[in-house]
Amino acid sequence: MTAPTDAPPAGSSQHSPGRLAFLGLCLVLIGVNLRTAFSSFSAVLTEIRASGSVPDWAVSLLTTAPVTLLGIFAPLAPVLARRFGPKRVLLGAMALLTAGLFVRPSEWGAAGHLPGLILGTALCGAAIALCNVILPSEVKQDFSHRLGLMGGLYTAAIVASAALGAGITYPLFQATGSWSSALLSWAFPAFAVTLLFIPVAVRARPVRRRVEGGGTNVWRSSTAWHVTLYMLFQAMTSFSVFAWLAPILRERGVDGVTAGLMVSASIGLQILGSLFAPTLAARLWDQRALNVTLAVMTSLGFALSVLGPLELIWVWIALLGLGQGALTAAALTMIMLRTRDSHTAVNLSGMMQGVGYGVGSVGTLMVAQIHQSTGSFVPAGYTFLVIGVGASVFGYLAGRRRNVDA
Repeated sequence: MTAPTDAPPAGSSQHSPGRLAFLGLCLVLIGVNLRTAFSSFSAVLTEIRASGSVPDWAVSLLTTAPVTLLGIFAPLAPVLARRFGPKRVLLGAMALLTAGLFVRPSEWGAAGHLPGLILGTALCGAAIALCNVILPSEVKQDFSHRLGLMGGLYTAAIVASAALGAGITYPLFQATGSWSSALLSWAFPAFAVTLLFIPVAVRARPVRRRVEGGGTNVWRSSTAWHVTLYMLFQAMTSFSVFAWLAPILRERGVDGVTAGLMVSASIGLQILGSLFAPTLAARLWDQRALNVTLAVMTSLGFALSVLGPLELIWVWIALLGLGQGALTAAALTMIMLRTRDSHTAVNLSGMMQGVGYGVGSVGTLMVAQIHQSTGSFVPAGYTFLVIGVGASVFGYLAGRRRNVDA
């Protein structure tokens, strides 16, 4: 039996089939730009450190701050969406992301690259936070009759974004001989999507509603907190993988090209996982077994990538990739399956991504501190087995067939 969903809202009927298809394409392309800022930096982190551009204290900042910013700016998204309309906020966020990607690799005279890296990373984090929150509610609003399909497509696009950043950045560095040029290249696809989305945002009218029509107060819902904590543990693992999997593999003796290929292969499998998870979740009576299974797969895959025999590293990479992609998609799908309308969906999205990413950023910082204090990633492998237990517990609770406004 299919999990309960909304009837197609009035918003979707206002679009002709052609405009609806174009909107869907734009949302997917926005998703393709939402993780390159993270995975591209990780792909050339070894070269950036070797260049002397980033001191050790800044490495922790630049790998942790983006995820922290996702949490800080996520609660702002529902407020901006109610004031200006979600599509116009998406357009502004993509323009901000483009600016951040242009600024990030720039050199600031005697100060070097560090100011640009910090400012550009901050702009990217703020922009991605707004897009992260609004995309699920837009899918809920305009594609409620195709939640599984569109949920799978846009989450797969986000995962593909991470794969592109991880797999292409190092070859770009080899081709140009410059890590700054390799990072700069990611500003151009973001700029292209910004231009493409302008007509959609211009046609959209700002949504002005009474306070009582703005959705349920999700902060008082136990179900919302279960979904949020599920997202939190998922984020601790996911962003640690984006930031540290390549350095972990290289520390284990894998060369830069092969490490990038392995990360890309893992994230490529994430795309496959993220495509099937939303459709499967929407068709199930509840999602308890699915959520727990995916949490176990992901934590085991990450831990074994650090601790397991190197001869089987491709097996661990595959387990991690399939599990993490489906886990991320399942967590995001909870936004749509646990709400009755798009206004409650954007409120839940802001809450779960604000708390989930804000606190979840501790994962990347924890890996950095563990490595800095012990000189090894091995303790981090055991740590993420414990994190997997937390994801399993709250994944089970979030998977129960309950709405946040019940």
